[in-house]
This record gives sequence, structure tokens and C-alpha cells, in this order.
Amino acid sequence: MEFLRNIIERSSFGVCSYLGQKIGVASSRVRVYFIYLSFVALGSPILIYLFFAFWLNIKSYLRNKIQFILD
Repeated sequence: MEFLRNIIERSSFGVCSYLGQKIGVASSRVRVYFIYLSFVALGSPILIYLFFAFWLNIKSYLRNKIQFILD
């Protein structure tokens, strides 16, 4: 079960864990709230999730490029 959980966390872009660290809440709690909001709001939080995933990927890409230039 732990193996499956690790695979899902790695493939989910790390959005929930990032938000959990920033807010100071466990990432599992953020995931549960995200799931509840998705059901209540008929899936619109999925667009927010994808936006955050895109933003985090761009942010890490730029950070790696700057680090490469500085080295």
C-alpha cells in the first residue's frame, strides 16, 4: 500500500504537498479538502490544480536554468 501511495504522490505533481507545506497543514488533509471541493464545485478545482501544477513546473524549470547559468 505504501508503494502505491508513493507512486500516486510522485505522479500528482506535488501540488498538494507544496500547498500543505506553505499553509502548514498535512498534505493528506489538503488532498481530502481538494476531493471534497471537487465534488461540491462540480470539478472546477481541477482547473486550479492544473494551474498550480503548471506553475510549479515552470518555477522549478526557471530555478534550474538560473542555477545552471550561475554555475
